[in-house]
Amino acid sequence: MKTSIDLPDDISRRIDQLAERTSLTRSRIVEDALSHGRSLAWQEKWIAGVQAGIADADKGEFASPADIDALLARYDQV
Repeated sequence: MKTSIDLPDDISRRIDQLAERTSLTRSRIVEDALSHGRSLAWQEKWIAGVQAGIADADKGEFASPADIDALLARYDQV
């Protein structure tokens, strides 16, 4: 079943921009907001964080093996 709603221009524009930055459709973005509590602001922040992480990885900025070992040791339950 399809339902259509009228959205303010600024919200519609933000959904379009988010869809352009991801592989998500406008419908999926709205569905996530309504079904999973993932507001448009949350989705925008999440995508920005993912893109920043990818950019860091592309520049070779990773955690060192010592950093990873320290983190794993902190949560080691053995």
